[in-house]
Amino acid sequence: MNKFTALTSLALIFGLADGASAQMMPRGGFQGPGLPIMTVAEALKVSDDTPVKLEGKIEKSLGDEKYLFKDASGSITIEIDDDDWKGVTATPNDTLVIEGEVDSGMFEATEIDVNTVTLKK
Repeated sequence: MNKFTALTSLALIFGLADGASAQMMPRGGFQGPGLPIMTVAEALKVSDDTPVKLEGKIEKSLGDEKYLFKDASGSITIEIDDDDWKGVTATPNDTLVIEGEVDSGMFEATEIDVNTVTLKK
């Protein structure tokens, strides 16, 4: 029984230490070219589920996590889930870069389902 207790304790200690070191490690990822920024007019022409990156401003809230997004080429409805804001706060004066996918249905207007929101500096 003592060997079992010792092994269990040792495994628990190493497991906690491994989890703690993982939390302290910076998150990595790809560093390099990504999606090019396109205009709202271009996004309205691509097919459903196409990944897009847009730069512009949110003019107003439409309710239910939907917003009217505008750039020099036009406007489009975007949907940003509350957890996708990730702490970004924006006003109609702020320029944003949004990334997501085109959501176009047969009987509904084309929208952008946003995954990331970045405040442009």
